[in-house]
Amino acid sequence: MELRTSRARIVWLLLALTCAPSALAQQFITVASTTSTEQSGLFGHILPIFEQKTGIEVRVVALGTGQALDLARRGDADVVFVHAKSAEEQFLSEGHGVQRFPVMYNTFVIIGPKSDPAGIAGGADTLGALRKIKSAAAAFVSRGDRSGTHIAEVSLWTMAGVDIAKEKGPWYRETGQGMGPALNTASSMNAYLLADRATWLAFRNRGDLAILVEGDRRLMNQYGVMLVNPEKHTHVKRAEGQAFIDWLVSPEGQAAIADYKIGGEQLFFPNANQPGA
Repeated sequence: MELRTSRARIVWLLLALTCAPSALAQQFITVASTTSTEQSGLFGHILPIFEQKTGIEVRVVALGTGQALDLARRGDADVVFVHAKSAEEQFLSEGHGVQRFPVMYNTFVIIGPKSDPAGIAGGADTLGALRKIKSAAAAFVSRGDRSGTHIAEVSLWTMAGVDIAKEKGPWYRETGQGMGPALNTASSMNAYLLADRATWLAFRNRGDLAILVEGDRRLMNQYGVMLVNPEKHTHVKRAEGQAFIDWLVSPEGQAAIADYKIGGEQLFFPNANQPGA
């Protein structure tokens, strides 16, 4: 009798040990984020640290910011991690998000061919550079996908006094794709484009392209993170999603972001404690 009981206990223990990893593996969240956080390699660096600490797997859907927010509006994500503050605030005002937390920033740069037919190289005047590109009808690649980068680009054209929707011509090519494909298109066309510095640093197919304009305060690129509102979508994983957000803005998460470098150059700069960021 005791032998049977011991065997039963052993079998139960083995089953428990076998089932435990699969139960743990089922603990995951879906994060709708931008292509820049994915294609720059940032997520590949920070997510294993978070997952090892918490046991929560993060499944990333990398889209332009507009598409990422739309995905979250449908309740198909637990967290959104994007970079277009005006669009993020609208998302919150519609009741789709709980609270926005600033996480980090990097900068945009204007990339272009080293031959520089528009003559913009070496400056920090983004608006002047865009006017020169239009005046020269020099090839320019736009994401054209409602991403944070595309929203920033259209805003810069407007500040430069150009209604790009009305004034674009054959020289202006909209890809409707992410940052990586847009960079590939610009490389093949020897064209100008607005890119985030992080994706540019991770990009290998540069061809004849180089950074031509940088350092303008208008090129600031801020990222924010929000929990999708579980009162609108009851299946949202509130506890796990908030755990990810809390980790991103914690000293440990901020340090992990700062530690990500390519060729010794830091790609993102944590600023969770900066008011109004």
